[in-house]
Amino acid sequence: MEEEISRRNFLRGVGASAVAGALAKAAAAAQSVESLDDQKPVGPEPEKLVLRVNGSKYEVEVEPRVTLLDVLRNRLQLTGAKEVCDRATCGACTVLLNGQPVYSCMKLAMEVQTQEITTIEGLGTPNNLTPIQRAFVECDAMMCGYCTPGFVMSLTALFSAKSNPTVEEIKKACSGNLCRCGTYPHIFKAAQRVAESGQSTT
Repeated sequence: MEEEISRRNFLRGVGASAVAGALAKAAAAAQSVESLDDQKPVGPEPEKLVLRVNGSKYEVEVEPRVTLLDVLRNRLQLTGAKEVCDRATCGACTVLLNGQPVYSCMKLAMEVQTQEITTIEGLGTPNNLTPIQRAFVECDAMMCGYCTPGFVMSLTALFSAKSNPTVEEIKKACSGNLCRCGTYPHIFKAAQRVAESGQSTT
């Protein structure tokens, strides 16, 4: 008899613990939901965004699902960043976000409203190229040229962080960018020329 009562008590205790645990989780979930009530829902209708690109502010109205690459190319007419794979594997759409290289096809425009965005158009002009851009021309580091902006942006970030990178560091910085023409030796040569010159990259 005592054994049966002990078993009952044990099962009651387990049941009470399970109920208490479930209630605690439910309370935590309810609190989390309440905290979301104060947040403004976004979409699916277009939202007004303000983006800081190449030192200027642009106001655009886009749906929350629109990528940064889409806004740059189709709304702001900044077509240096290229749409190739659209899945973060080729690097042709590389831009700088607060100085760091990112795939703009993988960033939603609404995510980057407070950040500084730099595209290839913000680095230099045809009459005033940056050292990296000039070295690409001098070292014949372009074939079709489609991937070139992405490589230039990745290397610009590298040289901003380190003025005299090694060959291995140069290759690592370019590892997220693909050149279907196979111009890698010329690209590395161009980057090495800038590293050896000690010039500023801007």
